[in-house]
Amino acid sequence: MQAHERLTAAIRAANKDGGTALVPFITAGYPEPAEFIATLKAIATVGDVVEIGIPFSDPMADGMTIQRSSFVALQKGVSLKWIFEQLDAAGKIDAPLVMMSYLNPLLAFGYGNLARRALAAGVCGFIVPDLPFEESAELRAALEAEGLGLIQLVTPATPDERLRMLAQASRGFVYAVTITGITGGDAGLPKNLAVYLDKVASRSELPVCAGFGIRAAADVANVGQHVAGAIVGSALVEVLEQGSDPAAYLRSLRQT
Repeated sequence: MQAHERLTAAIRAANKDGGTALVPFITAGYPEPAEFIATLKAIATVGDVVEIGIPFSDPMADGMTIQRSSFVALQKGVSLKWIFEQLDAAGKIDAPLVMMSYLNPLLAFGYGNLARRALAAGVCGFIVPDLPFEESAELRAALEAEGLGLIQLVTPATPDERLRMLAQASRGFVYAVTITGITGGDAGLPKNLAVYLDKVASRSELPVCAGFGIRAAADVANVGQHVAGAIVGSALVEVLEQGSDPAAYLRSLRQT
């Protein structure tokens, strides 16, 4: 099984008995670098796939919560190299891993080196919000040479023809952004979400996971009626910021 296929398998396994896959997001090294692996392992006991955010100075798709966590992690010396070193020494982690990164840190690391190090560290795929599909061939080739996947994002504004193309190009799963905006908003999920998610799911042979605006068990249940998984980011980062138990919070999201 190639690395990106582990993502697909984990999500589908969560769906077997009618469940919704849970994909928690954390910013690597936040709030304290020394707690990163312990936090990651705790979250991986509940999440079906775990998304690790690579801190970046200009996270344009993210709202204030994740921007703040990224800034703090950078101030404390967290880098892509450091993250790989931490994962190398971590031992067994219960869920397959995805890295979410803006393009600059990946370019600086070198695509070939990135793919090799990621595979060795147990990473199965990448999400790169600021990399258009038309400019992604070099990174996709480097990742796929090691069996890793480049996960494509779609939004409510994605035209139907492009939606089909992105769904076909994606590996692991398709990331359906629920809003035309940034992460961490308080407006909740949009009222026409069902129509949009049903459309994305109908265009994709891979599982679809919905993210942005998911904060409560009712949100997970809502998106789970239409797609395979729910991605929870800003709300979980807030839990960590407050010093609360992230695994307990994630378990609460499964209670409906």
